[in-house]
Amino acid sequence: MEHAQEHETCHEQTQRYCVERPVYNQELLQGQLHRRERTPQTLRQKIAHSCRCSSKKAKSHLYSFLPILKWLPRYPVKEYLLGDIISGISTGVMQLPQGLAYALLAAVPPVFGLYSSFYPVFLYTFFGTSKHISIGTFAVISMMVGGVAVRQVPDEMVSVGHNSTNVTDSFEYYNARDAKRVQVAVTLAFLSGVIQLCLGLLRFGFVAIYLTEPLVRGFTTAAAVHVFTSQLKYLLGIKTNRYSGPLSVVYSIAAVLSKITTTNIAALIVGLTCIVLLLIGKEINLRFKKKLPVPIPMEIIVVIIGTGVSAGMNLSESYGVDVVGNIPQGLCAPAVPEIQLIPAIFVDAIAIAIVGFSMAVSMAKIFALKHGYTIDGNQELIALGICNSVGSFFQSFSVTCSMSRSLVQESTGGKTQIAGALSSIMVLLVLVAVGYLFEPLPQTVLAAIVMVNLKGMFKQFGDIAHFWRTSKIELAIWVVAFVASLFLGLDYGLLTAVAFAVITVIYRTQSPQYRILGQIPDTDIYCDVEEYEEVKEYPGIKIFQANASLYFANSESYTGALKKKTGVDPCAILAARRKAQKRHAREIKAANQLRKKAVLKLVNSSTNDVEASVKHEIANDELPVNGKNASVQDTSPDEHEHFVEPKTNIHSLILDFTPVNFVDSVGAKTLKSIIKEYKEVGVHVCIASCSGPVINELTRLNFFDNTVTRELLFHSIHDAVLACQVKDRSASQPNSDL
Repeated sequence: MEHAQEHETCHEQTQRYCVERPVYNQELLQGQLHRRERTPQTLRQKIAHSCRCSSKKAKSHLYSFLPILKWLPRYPVKEYLLGDIISGISTGVMQLPQGLAYALLAAVPPVFGLYSSFYPVFLYTFFGTSKHISIGTFAVISMMVGGVAVRQVPDEMVSVGHNSTNVTDSFEYYNARDAKRVQVAVTLAFLSGVIQLCLGLLRFGFVAIYLTEPLVRGFTTAAAVHVFTSQLKYLLGIKTNRYSGPLSVVYSIAAVLSKITTTNIAALIVGLTCIVLLLIGKEINLRFKKKLPVPIPMEIIVVIIGTGVSAGMNLSESYGVDVVGNIPQGLCAPAVPEIQLIPAIFVDAIAIAIVGFSMAVSMAKIFALKHGYTIDGNQELIALGICNSVGSFFQSFSVTCSMSRSLVQESTGGKTQIAGALSSIMVLLVLVAVGYLFEPLPQTVLAAIVMVNLKGMFKQFGDIAHFWRTSKIELAIWVVAFVASLFLGLDYGLLTAVAFAVITVIYRTQSPQYRILGQIPDTDIYCDVEEYEEVKEYPGIKIFQANASLYFANSESYTGALKKKTGVDPCAILAARRKAQKRHAREIKAANQLRKKAVLKLVNSSTNDVEASVKHEIANDELPVNGKNASVQDTSPDEHEHFVEPKTNIHSLILDFTPVNFVDSVGAKTLKSIIKEYKEVGVHVCIASCSGPVINELTRLNFFDNTVTRELLFHSIHDAVLACQVKDRSASQPNSDL
């Protein structure tokens, strides 16, 4: 019977409890519990159950696939509509200039940035589960798309049908080059969307967990450097080739510096002026955030001013400033992406799909936690997959969540996905009606917008000091992600960073911390004996803990640390014992030889004096007494330390399995050998706080047999300690009677 009693002391306002119960090992505990009866389903039954359809199940799947059917009928118009309209307009005003600017990063004409700001954003309204994120163009993804487009269609490309001597100066050449890059970007969007859609349907939303926060922040910081260097030529009005792949940052900076003398002063002045205006606007929005009803839309203001100045002063003709150029009115007819490009861009599509989803789901989780609703990671994958794959038929490139626009959409009162739909409609109006008005817009203005939006990412350099204080391993992940992405390119850099992050996990489990535990007096609480002065060890009992699972990578270190921490090495003890036994055998043999010699002397001697002297010699020759040689007891101090002490001072060893999550076949064999080795030197080994799944794994691995039974498993450390004390008393009782 188990009796529990709780009471509060008068002088200490703390709760206390007293429990009286038997000492439970696993076998005794299982004998008193009754398992719930479960009928295991066959594979056929599982498939039949999953394929069974009912109206309730069909409705649930439909609502899951199209979340708008669930929230739109219950949309509170009076409460939400005004906030969504204001938020939609504010976000749309940001969407326009960012769409134009990030198209330059993607190495496609600016109008395709507007297409990417309309179709995917509108589609997300129907399939997305987050109420606050703004889908559309984003600097990091656009930069990754641009890198692939430039790699597949480099600036040195010569189009068919043109004379190679003047093709680089021809207008038709640039049109042909841009058309091919658009096809690469569109096919990349289609493939990354299909990958996201497949991952979502297969419930693989967990893949984003491998992109840890330090990895993502280091990666995006490196991407910000890539973006910044790619925009220098537009800011300075310099014409250079665009580079991709390893060391592209170095090549880009070298190209800009080599042509720095050809800087267009007019473009530089316009760009720097826009940067100053944008920084002032952002500072005002930040300082007066609570007083302003909506943030000042400095980006669209700068675009309007830049367009007006360029048109009025004819910057393109008079000063040679590069402008946006042709923006066709209306929407493009749907077209099928070029499937033959897929093998060349497959790996890049995987990287873009995972990075895009990771960005979107991380921002979605932040807003969901803040506003008290839940998001479905797998449905977010499906939504992004549909946005990218369907949008690619309408000439849009890969998109994801934009941090800056999402913050604006949430802070200006956006309540649902309606705000995103309204922002996409604003982009549609520009495409259909007034897009041509932005044709005189200088590209240096778009470069200024991109550079200023990188301010938040550059602040992530402060992570170095933060991670230095908190975690050196996370700092290493951040640095590797940054350096690899900076010099190897965003695609190979991401793969390198993910591989390194996985290696750090293996390192942590391969080299865990090992501790010897002791009891806090008069409690059943056990802590590290080296950390607290009050903690005391039980005489003759060692409690060993490793804060990791036991598997092939750390089994050897586990055994080594166990011997070192407990001070008991069965191999050394057995070796010393064998050495002592051999010495004992040699001494017996020598004594027997001496006795034979003495007998011969006794036979040959005829005088009593000689007989007496022989007897005296035999008595002093350390002959065996009761089968034991007295000289065996005369061992060296080292032999005494390794051979005698474990048998007298340590009788029990408890392995605390509280932190152990799994055990593989190598870990089970290691554990079994530990139990057998210590048993040979008289040390009883038992396991405490072993979880149910770990016990099931040990059972499947045939860990238990006649020598290793479930009686070695205990529910808690305290149960194991009490059992070891009882076992030691019962073992020493016969000796005391003797």
